[in-house]
Amino acid sequence: MSEKPGLVAGIDTSTQSVKVVIRDAVTGQLIREGRAAHPDGSEVDPADWWLATQEAIEMAGGLTDVAAIAVAGQQHGMVALDQSGNVIRPALLWNDTRSAEEAKELNIEMGGNSGMANAVGSALVASFTASKVRWLAKNEVENAKRVAMIALPHDWISWKISGSDNIDDLFTDRGDASGTGYFDSVTNEYRKDIFEKAIGSRQEIKFPRIVSPREFGALTKTGIPIAAGTGDNAAAAIGVGAEPGDVVVSLGTSGTAFAVSKTPTHDPSGEVAGFADGTGYFLPLVCTLNAARILDAAVQILGVSHDELGELALRAEPGANGLTLLPYFQGERTPNRPDATGVFSGMNLNNSNREDFARAMIEGMLCGMVDAVASLEKLGVEVKRILLVGGAAKNLAVGKIASALFGREVLIPPTGEYVAIGAAKLAAWALTGTQRPPIWNLGTVTSINQTPTPEVLLKYRKLRDQTQGW
Repeated sequence: MSEKPGLVAGIDTSTQSVKVVIRDAVTGQLIREGRAAHPDGSEVDPADWWLATQEAIEMAGGLTDVAAIAVAGQQHGMVALDQSGNVIRPALLWNDTRSAEEAKELNIEMGGNSGMANAVGSALVASFTASKVRWLAKNEVENAKRVAMIALPHDWISWKISGSDNIDDLFTDRGDASGTGYFDSVTNEYRKDIFEKAIGSRQEIKFPRIVSPREFGALTKTGIPIAAGTGDNAAAAIGVGAEPGDVVVSLGTSGTAFAVSKTPTHDPSGEVAGFADGTGYFLPLVCTLNAARILDAAVQILGVSHDELGELALRAEPGANGLTLLPYFQGERTPNRPDATGVFSGMNLNNSNREDFARAMIEGMLCGMVDAVASLEKLGVEVKRILLVGGAAKNLAVGKIASALFGREVLIPPTGEYVAIGAAKLAAWALTGTQRPPIWNLGTVTSINQTPTPEVLLKYRKLRDQTQGW
């Protein structure tokens, strides 16, 4: 191993954009970075990701001086390739819900939710790749017949960076593969029988090679090694330095709560997805559809900035004078209420003001995340620390209200592109050959510990239960 491993590049190919960070492999010091947007939506041509990746790399000053690269990306997305490596149709992304019925079908064919959960750690929902493969087989028969391999977004971008045009060179890691619905992260093997159920035939299909998190999967044409990379949530966990016992609550457009665990989980209810992490452990995860978008709605309605929204909320008392929000603005995944809408309850003349409205919006968003962590705990997941990340975590009120609702300390790492940082750590890990991913000092972690407000959570849960079936 060289005394000076040099620079590493971490690439985050997310739902809306590509972010690139160039960091020192040993210290983690940020050297430069780049970003480029690509089309939003639930069905996107992967060529747009590749264009954005090249633009973001160029903005970051290129990769000619880096010693290793790794890519992290949005989980589940189905990139269908033919034998020549051509993309057959636009990719269906994690947020495409057209395959909800196909998910139910596959669960039933595997003996119900418990059968599927026992097989791959998760009962399937529309977001899983297997559900989308079944949708393709049912609705685009000729396209399905052309499929020679299904890649995930991070697999495909890693392959494009390598410059290969041979699908045999595609590789992935167990973390991202665990989101397909046809990979067993306990045995670390593909469940080809489930894939065959999804595709509806026994045609010859290849699968991306599983690469160890400490290994390289390919080289660029100029000889730069490309590490395994992983899925976005697994990379974020690595980015913030999460260890077993840590739960990361990520408040992006959607919300996720995921834990680093030494043992796998199998949840037949479908609430907790039994993913693998990017380091060899497991990553049980709960996803909600409504997080930062609730705050976006609040600032639009009130005509204020995000900072002003937080100031308004902190001027209100906990519980917003009896005003409670069920924040299902886009339906909901956890609990599984895809057709639900948001509900305000308890409105009266005393709480008909901007402060209580702002408080209720933030409390409603966060109560859903408290429920998400509770779902992890029900499966025996250990929760020693809660780390709060994502765009909404920047709001001054969010950390304070979160601590009150969780009834414990929450930790807020400094603002950063943690998915890209996690990818950069994976590149550095493979480069340096250490036992675990490197520990980088990324700045001061803020600790917040507020007086618990269990009465607010009880009121929220009462509304949640009353509206079941609406």
